Amino acid sequence: MEIVKGILVVLHLVGFGAVFGSTLAQLPAVKQARARITPGILHGASLLFATGLLLVASIYMLGGQPNNAKIGVKTLVLIAMIVVILLNRKKESVSGGVLGAIAGLSLLNVALAVLWH
Repeated sequence: MEIVKGILVVLHLVGFGAVFGSTLAQLPAVKQARARITPGILHGASLLFATGLLLVASIYMLGGQPNNAKIGVKTLVLIAMIVVILLNRKKESVSGGVLGAIAGLSLLNVALAVLWH
């Protein structure tokens, strides 16, 4: 089971990398009003959600008790990020504020995971 948990953690980190990296890659296009929500941003957020759920489920399956407050806050941050992504993904171009919000929310999610014990 530890191997599965390790794989899920790696995939969770890949999801963060996809969201954060794809968002930062769009920042130079803001000046030309060509920045957009790329599929990598949406797919990374989906991967974060799926692997996060599976990680919490694995803790319960092993008889553990996760920090439900931490998981709840992280889930709310992720849902906010997904809402911002979904509301803006069909637009021809998005502002730097939208990209900053997505990058900031993804960074907040990582900070919560690392700093909240």
